[in-house]
Amino acid sequence: MVKHGFDVSVYNSHNHLYKEHKWNNISIIHQFDPEHKIGTAGQFIYDLNCILDSRKRKFDIILQLGYTSSSVWSFLFPKKPVIVTNMDGLEWKRTKYSKKTQAFLKYAERIAVNKSDYLVADSIGIKKYLFEKYNTDSIYIPYGAELFSGSDQNVLKQFNLNAYKYDMLIARLEPENSIEMILDGFVKSASDRLFLVVANYKTSYGKYLTDKYQSNKTILFLGPIYDLNILNNLRYYSNLYFHGHTVGGTNPSLLEAMASNALIAANKNDFNTAILEQDAHYFSNSDEVSQLLNTISKNEDEQKKTKDNSMKIISQYTWERIVSSYVELFIKVMKVK
Repeated sequence: MVKHGFDVSVYNSHNHLYKEHKWNNISIIHQFDPEHKIGTAGQFIYDLNCILDSRKRKFDIILQLGYTSSSVWSFLFPKKPVIVTNMDGLEWKRTKYSKKTQAFLKYAERIAVNKSDYLVADSIGIKKYLFEKYNTDSIYIPYGAELFSGSDQNVLKQFNLNAYKYDMLIARLEPENSIEMILDGFVKSASDRLFLVVANYKTSYGKYLTDKYQSNKTILFLGPIYDLNILNNLRYYSNLYFHGHTVGGTNPSLLEAMASNALIAANKNDFNTAILEQDAHYFSNSDEVSQLLNTISKNEDEQKKTKDNSMKIISQYTWERIVSSYVELFIKVMKVK
């Protein structure tokens, strides 16, 4: 955005390791954030602090990436800036939340829709949902990814893996990500490959899953991995990469899998099919997962799918294209203003 001539400020937690007030000509505005001390409630206090600070500044546009903990303070937003909100996913559908929390998230979503001047949907599914639910239009701007080209089998050595001899998933361990369905399918398949679960399993649901599958020595819970080069290589050399997400928009990990030349098996729903189209295998239950594991292998017959997904990244999901879409929107916003 800076390269396009915008003066950009980004709000940031005072707890962040980066303490400087500038980064690549972007202004960093640190605000007090007590989340590390009081948990989720701290997000609401942090957002309040950011909004109160924004009232002192001469912003033309405020872009919110998400709305959950800021919508309740929407009456405090400064009057002059245009409020643009990226609506993210359908948070209220997440089964990890209680009925009361889900009800609050629906309430927060409604406030965000009503109090924003422009809405951004990062998937066609979200755009369709916003129109059908609120009779309101939104601007489709997806997430982005960078095409991976630095494959290195040496990365596999640190995990004692062989290329294409394992299947995998990368996801938060939550029920709506189909983790149990996928792993049940793997157990049913009696596959002779390994199955890697890259995720933080030190949660209540993570403990449930690790306890359930602890007797199966071919399911490896690796824990979280944040090194993008390692993740890209694990995806690149996997046989099948499973994407079980059922809630949300354009999921970043799905785009990264596409950009990593992974052969993808995805939960069959509107969000995933809108992105992958015919260039993936789909499942809706554990039996279908088992069938895929027993019949599909990453070979020459599957190259069209992986190649087509790579082309989608180049044509639709590069960061340059995403930024250009925001630039186009902001120029439009300023002209209307």
